[in-house]
Amino acid sequence: MPPVSLMIKPASGLCNLRCRYCFYADEMENRSQPSCGIMSEETLETVLKKVLETAEGFCSICFQGGEPTLAGLPFFRRAVELERKYNVRGLSIQNAIQTNGMLLNEEWAAFLAENQFLTGISLDGTIHTHNAYRRTPEGQDTFIKVMDSIGLLEKHGAEYNILTVVHNRCAAAPDKIYRYYQKQGFRYLQFIPCLDPLQTANSTAAPREYSLTPEAYGSFLCRIFDLWHDDLQAGRQPYIRQFENYLALIAEGRAESCDMNGCCSIQYVAEADGSVYPCDFFSLDEYRLGSLLENSFAEIDAKRQEIQFIQKSLPLPEECKCCPYLSLCRNGCMRHRMMNSQDGGKDYFCRSWQMFFAHCGSRLEEISRIIAKK
Repeated sequence: MPPVSLMIKPASGLCNLRCRYCFYADEMENRSQPSCGIMSEETLETVLKKVLETAEGFCSICFQGGEPTLAGLPFFRRAVELERKYNVRGLSIQNAIQTNGMLLNEEWAAFLAENQFLTGISLDGTIHTHNAYRRTPEGQDTFIKVMDSIGLLEKHGAEYNILTVVHNRCAAAPDKIYRYYQKQGFRYLQFIPCLDPLQTANSTAAPREYSLTPEAYGSFLCRIFDLWHDDLQAGRQPYIRQFENYLALIAEGRAESCDMNGCCSIQYVAEADGSVYPCDFFSLDEYRLGSLLENSFAEIDAKRQEIQFIQKSLPLPEECKCCPYLSLCRNGCMRHRMMNSQDGGKDYFCRSWQMFFAHCGSRLEEISRIIAKK
């Protein structure tokens, strides 16, 4: 079996925040068992044992949620111990965690640094755009605490990146967000679009207060690219995942980010009870592939084939086939397509990509040519 990419949800969808736009909270409401609680040590051991017995060469393990730190630091210490115990074939293991940062303290930061976890911190721009929708259950702001947590990661030398959900208020403030991140010295950035709940597809419901239109997202990306390109020419650009992936698509025909390849990839999402799903966006009853407490990876792969999960991501709408941007857009992520239709179709953010490639495409090509000559 090739390298394995495994996402573990140690606290299921449990969270200590109430972000207005949370897609996983929406998914939980559409499952027969909304939350699976906290993963037991026995389940953790079974999951890690199986994945390390199955993977070849490399294994990526990412802890997400909900909020994964709710499982507690002892849970993660045990995870590292179990990885060492069962990694008898000397696999290269990359641990990562995506967190809202609210529970991070000196002890957490030291652990993440010592064990070389790549830590993704959720930060939605400036204090105003972040606090707009990322609040505690009591309605309290979270920006200052998140920034304090980033400071702790810096202090202990932990590797981290910034994950920004681009909602409507972020989309209106690209300059402020980029300059703020630049001032803070953030070097690794990821911008992802805010998504409306799945059941809003084809509905006449009014937009949510946070809803992001394709035009607003396209304008945001264009302006962020302009700022990034200026810094690139000055040799001080940050790493922005989406832009780097477009350069990879131009040079190699394949992106590292699964949503940019035009088809779903083989991934495993392990919920707290051991249930496995093919994607974080599709952790729903109808996509359940089995359980690592009961099934082998081969059986889970067979179930993925049976429900034709990857095959469903392959068809292209006719209008996409003649689009000049198809080689880079590839009709986006299947989850984004389902915002237009429950059966999939054209990417909801199609207009965003048209705007972006018309504005930035020639410069991406130029950058790719320069890199190729080096």
